[in-house]
Amino acid sequence: MDPRLLRDWTDECVRGLTAVRGEINDLNVFPIPDSDTGSNMLHTMTAAAAACADAPADADAPEVLRRAADGAVGQARGNSGIILSQVLLGLADAAGIDAVDGHVSFNRLWTSGLGLAALAATRAVSEPREGTVLTLLRTAAAAAVAVADSTPADLARAVADTCADDLERTTEQLPELARAGVVDAGGRGLLVLFDAMVKVLTGVSAQRRRYQGVLAGGGDPIGHAPAGDGCDAVGSDMDYEVMYILARATADRIPVLRSTLETLGDAVVIVGDSSQSTGERFSVHVHTDDPGAAVEAGLDAGDVADIRISCFVLDAHRAATGPDDRLPSRHRGVVAVVTGDGAAELFADAGARVVRADDGLDAATLARAIVDLDAAHVVVMANGAIPAQDLVTVAADARSAHRAVVFLPTLSMVQCLSALAVHDLSADADADAYAMAEAAASTRRGSVTTATESALTLAGTCEPGDLLGLIGVDVLVIGPDQLAAATALVDLMLGTGGELVTVLAGADIGTDVLDGLERHVATAHPGVEFVSYASGQAGEVLQVGVE
Repeated sequence: MDPRLLRDWTDECVRGLTAVRGEINDLNVFPIPDSDTGSNMLHTMTAAAAACADAPADADAPEVLRRAADGAVGQARGNSGIILSQVLLGLADAAGIDAVDGHVSFNRLWTSGLGLAALAATRAVSEPREGTVLTLLRTAAAAAVAVADSTPADLARAVADTCADDLERTTEQLPELARAGVVDAGGRGLLVLFDAMVKVLTGVSAQRRRYQGVLAGGGDPIGHAPAGDGCDAVGSDMDYEVMYILARATADRIPVLRSTLETLGDAVVIVGDSSQSTGERFSVHVHTDDPGAAVEAGLDAGDVADIRISCFVLDAHRAATGPDDRLPSRHRGVVAVVTGDGAAELFADAGARVVRADDGLDAATLARAIVDLDAAHVVVMANGAIPAQDLVTVAADARSAHRAVVFLPTLSMVQCLSALAVHDLSADADADAYAMAEAAASTRRGSVTTATESALTLAGTCEPGDLLGLIGVDVLVIGPDQLAAATALVDLMLGTGGELVTVLAGADIGTDVLDGLERHVATAHPGVEFVSYASGQAGEVLQVGVE
């Protein structure tokens, strides 16, 4: 194999990672959703390519790969960069073992090298997980062995296509990926490396689909929990990422260092470059709340250099380019549209951000309330106060790269109250929204209003001043007074069953109506619970919800 092919390959890897850096960043939800996997892999591969370019023109394949591996280990960034360095290290070790007079065949390099890479990368990670780049490395190595007698081009294509097929399965293998609906970001980067080799060997680029992530535009965390006070890393209990190069460390100190770092944090990765010329160096990586102790542990093991410490949330804030890019201060929030002073107090006590619609409501006002809530995931219940088509405008104005907005189809405040009753901030955001929507949908809604004109209804002809009982938007009861209409309406609604009657009393309700309605329910429907609130809405004598 011509060593120049390896130089061309590292250059093509850099071009490929540059092209899909944003896409890979978008997929980055594991182990930390910090939107930097593509950037870290590109930085690491760029260092490897630069090291290859500095090699003598007559350098053989083992030397070219060793320089690439050393360059990657020395400049590796993040988990993904360190694992990428291990891919190059595995290839370099294989070239050194299999070369005869400095020459090695491509098939031998790709089969044994990927096998060694898979082992090295797995050993480097403190807690290997299925569904990550480690899984793809292992299956790619097995695919190479299975077609080891093929032509180099066929072998490279088989490895790349196997990686592409298995990349699709990572979504199902890792719960964090399944919840986000994405493939593994590091695995997508690995596929770039394999496709680059196919292009170098054949001159033909593989056409891959865009792997759409839950992030947008190169790393805007839609759907990820935002930071609270301080530097809480989303998706991790640790605040800081610490990396450094460790030299002059004896072999017996590395297990001790790994054990110490595992007590200080997680995502521990320690890899060496196996360089014979400079002595083995180790690239050390950990997520921790105590970066000072992590560095001190390295000093106890050897000489520490190139220390890099970053706070996840500070990095996200520094990457923001404008006011709309600022991370929200709250994780979740609920916006409820209400009428009446009592309703405003009731829903605020239940944890909702209240928007009053007593004098009407427009899309811009509701959108502004959602934005002002400053939460990453907002559930909105308009409660019939704004036309459905206007909610499209609200969504367009309120959603942003850092804010997901979910509208629940509530058409009355009683349905909204049922939804708030099951609201659970400790649950997953999507599961919480689903439970709220389910509670609202299971609440049958009714109301009592006063007729203002003569009309033909499903219950007959009404005259001005009649009391109308509605289920949904249909008039099914006409009564002479508020209590008669309310009791007839409740009887009708409970005709199909129910365990709880909730009443929101309007501003114009009679003083004895609620007491009379409660007595009626207790007498006519024993076992059914009755609860009422003075909501004070205008235009409706009362709202009724049956669950």
